[in-house]
Amino acid sequence: MKITKTILLSYVIFFVSVLSAFAQRREVQPVSFEKISDRLYYVTGGQGAASGVYIGDDSVLMIDAKMDEASQTEILKKIAAMTDKPIKYLVNTHSDGDHVSGNKYCPENVTIIAHEGCRAEMLLPGRNGGDSQWKDPELAPFVPSVTYTDGMTIYPGGQNITLSYYGIGHTTGDTVLYFEDENTAYIADMVMVGRPQLIHSYKGGNTIKYVETTAKLLRSVKADKFLTGHSGVITRTQIESQLETMKQRRAKVKSLMSQNKTLSQVQSEFEENESRLIETIYNELN
Repeated sequence: MKITKTILLSYVIFFVSVLSAFAQRREVQPVSFEKISDRLYYVTGGQGAASGVYIGDDSVLMIDAKMDEASQTEILKKIAAMTDKPIKYLVNTHSDGDHVSGNKYCPENVTIIAHEGCRAEMLLPGRNGGDSQWKDPELAPFVPSVTYTDGMTIYPGGQNITLSYYGIGHTTGDTVLYFEDENTAYIADMVMVGRPQLIHSYKGGNTIKYVETTAKLLRSVKADKFLTGHSGVITRTQIESQLETMKQRRAKVKSLMSQNKTLSQVQSEFEENESRLIETIYNELN
């Protein structure tokens, strides 16, 4: 086929439009504070997962950190504009980079708290086998210095914030923060709505335990509003639905495996974006 100038121009316009659309999708949104109550804020935008800020009578509690310096610095600036109370605590809900990488851009006098599993996972080698960045002595002040096993309480003033561990699921060290006055819990990546649940098997995450852990979360936490790392603000009903979906996926994979289907054959019975989760379930049942 002879390529004319008109055809060539149409190709150029097409590829420019595709690249433009891709760039727009990749554009980072500004850091934004969504008011949950007069004290509690849900922080979205910037590089990294959603996070949170609680302003107590005596001090400020941050929940998770962003991924880059610009995003985390923007959060610190917004906090300073809202209150002159010191930032005393930072809770890392789990060890994923989009929740902890920004630790190193927080003030060194902030006490970083996490479940013991989270701290241990931060120091493990990466998926590529390389050493964790958190083993660098210069980053030692930004690794959680306070850990807990089952639960603990933080006292920033005005309300006592409960931190709880319900078991293995997304990782081995996921923390839930409960704000009783707001009837709200911060659950980060323990539940993902509108997409397959992410389970980090390389960190000890497990879909069998996930079902047990999520059910325990629902029994234990009386909140009606749940703040997540990637799915916005969700309800108890949405968590129940996600839990049921996980059970159904596991049952389907088990049934297909009983027919001696290979992993790729099993994955073909699900949506493409479920492949990673289905591989995890398959390996657990194999």
